[in-house]
Amino acid sequence: MAREEHLLSTDIVNRGISDEGSQTFSVRVQRRLPDFLQSVNLKYVKLGYHYLIKHGIYLAILPVLVLVFSAEVGSLSREELWRKVWDSTTRYDLATVLSFVALFVFTISLYIMSKPRPIYLLDFACYKPSDDLKVTKEQFIELARNSGKFNESSLEFQKRILESSGIGDETYVPKSIGSSENTATMKEGRFEASTVMFGALDELFEKTKIRPKDVGVLVVNCSIFNPTPSLSAMIINHYKMRGNILSFNLGGMGCSAGIIALDLARDMLQANPNNYAIVISGEMVGYNWYPGNERSMLIPNCFFRMGCSALLLSNRRRDYHRAKYSLEHIVRTHKASNDRAFRCIYQEEDSQRYKGLKISKDLVEVGGDALKTNITTLGPLVLPLSEQLFFFGNLVWRHLFGNKNAKTNNNNNNNSQQANNIKPYIPDYKLAFEHFCVYAASKTVLDELQRNLELSEENMEASRATLHRFGNTSSSSIWYELAYLEAKEKIRRGDRVWQIAFGSGFKCNSAVWKAIRRVKKPSTNPWLGCVDRYPESLTQ
Repeated sequence: MAREEHLLSTDIVNRGISDEGSQTFSVRVQRRLPDFLQSVNLKYVKLGYHYLIKHGIYLAILPVLVLVFSAEVGSLSREELWRKVWDSTTRYDLATVLSFVALFVFTISLYIMSKPRPIYLLDFACYKPSDDLKVTKEQFIELARNSGKFNESSLEFQKRILESSGIGDETYVPKSIGSSENTATMKEGRFEASTVMFGALDELFEKTKIRPKDVGVLVVNCSIFNPTPSLSAMIINHYKMRGNILSFNLGGMGCSAGIIALDLARDMLQANPNNYAIVISGEMVGYNWYPGNERSMLIPNCFFRMGCSALLLSNRRRDYHRAKYSLEHIVRTHKASNDRAFRCIYQEEDSQRYKGLKISKDLVEVGGDALKTNITTLGPLVLPLSEQLFFFGNLVWRHLFGNKNAKTNNNNNNNSQQANNIKPYIPDYKLAFEHFCVYAASKTVLDELQRNLELSEENMEASRATLHRFGNTSSSSIWYELAYLEAKEKIRRGDRVWQIAFGSGFKCNSAVWKAIRRVKKPSTNPWLGCVDRYPESLTQ
């Protein structure tokens, strides 16, 4: 238990006036996100450093070649240099020269053709529901109360969750959640799916001027609602897309599935030249609504809100000048081999046979472990060489000498965490990225991520603003965050954006984008009309 004390935090909660007329308080103990940078496992950096070592021979040989060439050329005058060049070329006949040129051109062409095709993000759209679906936190509780599905204890629990969630009073929910009838029906699911998906796609087609028949790849992800025919088939039917389109429908992949869908679309574009791909990410709130009173299954009700994103990707080199971003890296981490990670977010039925998502108390700890793995694999791919050397040197030093120091002090009955006085080096990810889009799961998770990664308030602004304005929109949240950055006109040419998301499985995934040009304020954006209120309203 002593080893876990540093993972616990306490909050004093005001319970109001008791029956005797005095103030009552309670102490709430909860787990914090582990300080995963304190315990980086050496095997997690091997993949990233493989890329660095693979190109190390060029870094070693190139300076030597430059020095030798400079010394040789520097000792000759201009006339002597031209004479040597002319004398060396006149020794060969025309056939030899042409053969050499042909071999050189062939080698260069083979190199260019073997390189992965660049993947461009032409544009994206985030669905903004109509104002009649907007609810405050009080209205949300009233809808739940009017449905007659929850007892007073459950309503009070949801109210407390909302108060500390970081969610504001302008999020969107389907009207069906206030109904006394079952909302998890195929009819309600299809209606919400068509509303959010077609809304996002209509905006995307309008912004890019691309016809639906021009799209060659379609990837749709929705974790829980998976009807037959599929959601991808619903989109193909609605927009009358071509018959040879490569369509995929991802289900049960959690809130990080947006990056998984992006990874699949990238692979399809690499294998199919001169194509467009569309990626749809969303979740159906009404279909996922839990009508029971199990507290661990009520948490998703409080956080998840309506939303959907649609991306248009291209592998056509001629689209470079019209694209906004190029895809640099995708790093995926999966922890399902661990039983605790596998069951920390689990869909099941409660004692009354109501279906819902059960959130385990191990979620924060499991999430921290997945995040640790993901960022230590991504780090060597994006961090400057100086940061990589500092980080790797510190890691090796702690690995070789940290345990020895800890064992020596343990013999003196001291805590091993206090005994290890070799401070870990925390890489500065702000040197690698100008912008951060961290999945807006909850205020607590964002606070812990900010502390562990040593990010500033400005770095977290897009995530906190998205959580406050739109709530947790599952796999599309990271795109509402990028839309916020564009609405604030913060994206400059050459800026790199880090999108990181996590979800059931347990999975943590990262995507890195590089801005091809300065992104001006879009004419259509879900933040238009409210972006000027942020970040001041985050504290309200």
